[in-house]
Amino acid sequence: MTEYTTKLKEAGLKVTLPRLKILEILSQGEGQHASAEDIYKILLTHDEDIGVATIYRVLTQCEQAGLVKRHQFEGGRAVFEIAEGDHHDHIICVRCGLVKEFNDEVIESRQRQVAEQAGFKMAEHNMTLYGLCKDCRQETEKT
Repeated sequence: MTEYTTKLKEAGLKVTLPRLKILEILSQGEGQHASAEDIYKILLTHDEDIGVATIYRVLTQCEQAGLVKRHQFEGGRAVFEIAEGDHHDHIICVRCGLVKEFNDEVIESRQRQVAEQAGFKMAEHNMTLYGLCKDCRQETEKT
């Protein structure tokens, strides 16, 4: 947890147990993308008594401080992830909501070319692909 203690202090935020716990949850697992409600459920399984309102407040503060990124994928549900320096895009299962991260330098290069050809200097971008994950495809094929 010391990494997040330092990051919170550097961001000018007080180090509190709810902030540390929420950042810890978001950092766990490969490509962890969690909503405030997801975080609340995880905290409950660890016998942590942190309310949903507090979770939203902490997420907003951490987002403003640049520690957390908010994504509003199709379907309207906001999910959060640790804001790390590396750029990545997302692919989302339209059935179960699984979110995977990917980075493809060929796609990145082509996007820069398109922006340049249009006379733009790209500041930022995001790409989100939607489809059915392997498990949901297999489930669909059974029925």
